[in-house]
Amino acid sequence: MARTILLGVTGGIAVYKSVSLVSLLKKRGYDVVVVMTRGAERFVTPLLFQTMSRERVYSDPFEEADPSGIAHIDVADRADLVVVAPATANVIAKLAHGIADDMLSTVLLAATAPVMIAPAMNVHMYRHPAVQANLALLTARGYHFLEPDEGPLACGYTGKGRMMEPEAIVEAIEDYFSGRLVLASPNPDPLLAVRRREKAGERVPMADVDVPSPAPGAGVPSLQAVHDAPLSGRRVVVTAGPTREAIDPVRFLSNRSSGKMGYALAAAARRLGAEVVLITGPTNLPPPEGVKVVRVERAREMHAAVMRERETFDWFIAAAAVSDYEPAVVEAQKIKKSGEALTLMLVPTPDILRDVGQRKKPHQTVVGFAAETNDVVEHARNKRRRKGADWIVANDVTEPGAGFEVETNRVVLVGPNDALYPLPLMSKEDLAETIIRTILAFQSMPPAEDAGGEKTSGERSIDEERAGKGRTGGDAR
Repeated sequence: MARTILLGVTGGIAVYKSVSLVSLLKKRGYDVVVVMTRGAERFVTPLLFQTMSRERVYSDPFEEADPSGIAHIDVADRADLVVVAPATANVIAKLAHGIADDMLSTVLLAATAPVMIAPAMNVHMYRHPAVQANLALLTARGYHFLEPDEGPLACGYTGKGRMMEPEAIVEAIEDYFSGRLVLASPNPDPLLAVRRREKAGERVPMADVDVPSPAPGAGVPSLQAVHDAPLSGRRVVVTAGPTREAIDPVRFLSNRSSGKMGYALAAAARRLGAEVVLITGPTNLPPPEGVKVVRVERAREMHAAVMRERETFDWFIAAAAVSDYEPAVVEAQKIKKSGEALTLMLVPTPDILRDVGQRKKPHQTVVGFAAETNDVVEHARNKRRRKGADWIVANDVTEPGAGFEVETNRVVLVGPNDALYPLPLMSKEDLAETIIRTILAFQSMPPAEDAGGEKTSGERSIDEERAGKGRTGGDAR
């Protein structure tokens, strides 16, 4: 049976790419149902999409051709995947704030399938703090963004804002249906499959209806517990900042890390209800409120501090930029300039992520960071497997606004089975919470098999793993 793609098309010059996208999807064997905004109709007529898709095109929420159903609900229920391409700033804002004032925005709120969004707009619009905040909010809720390309824009500017090319969107869709890209629905419906069978005229036995029920003795959680404190009852250890490896009493080896990302993660974990320990190298940042702070200087000191916490944490987030090497000998006196070349013998520092990741307990979640300058995803995937981490947060430190000593960051999360979760450029404070909520959303999904054929530690129930075993720990570098 063919998969059904619900394609949302909004009013922008990139609409012409959506026509090509429909053609490519049809050639791959997908059914495509197009929902257009009135703005989109100014660029391309519904008849063109109808001809290309061989399906009815929807644009009027009050046009009910079939009296036996409600159009925007029926269309939403058909979707195996929703793709909005192009997505204007307007429709992104509507979805972020729950506005349903036309056919597409109404369908998007009714849809229960995973959603991919391909933004397309002027570079300054895309960078606007309001747009970036909406992107961050939707990402945290589970929407997947297809990053716009850089280049000449229809408005005459050059920059980021071009809709991803149709071929690349099709590749992302194929990755999702093949399992290479893991997406969760922001608005799941466990009974959708049953309703589809009933609508097809099939009588569904009650034995086939699998409705999740609460655990014995579990009450109904409050909205505050669900939305504001998802880490309540968990202990999170975060490392942050650089380390300093002494050469002599006045000189040291270090790096450009400011510690801002790690401090933001510690603050976000605390806001989300966790008990937090922040193990930090030298920084000029004020400690987050309500967080226990452990200050260290050398990599060996950070390693020792983490090992002391290893048996007590549920999450370990290793955001620190730990020195990989230290001088074999630290001179007792200042090294004098002699005019000759100076050779330093460097030896490896302890590998915190490896030492904790390879010995983590089943209920522990280990998150590492990978600051790269090339082949970012490949290096991050290798690091995740090699170090035993559940997740790697990878970024290209050469990209403007995403490296050291800046207030923003753009990362790709690499999770179990090497699944990729690209996150847009946003403030480090917003990104910190988005990272945590994305991982939590993944952990709420049914257990999957990792590359080694085992359930990942993040997917096992904490209660299941702790039963009779006491608390244990984890780490990442």
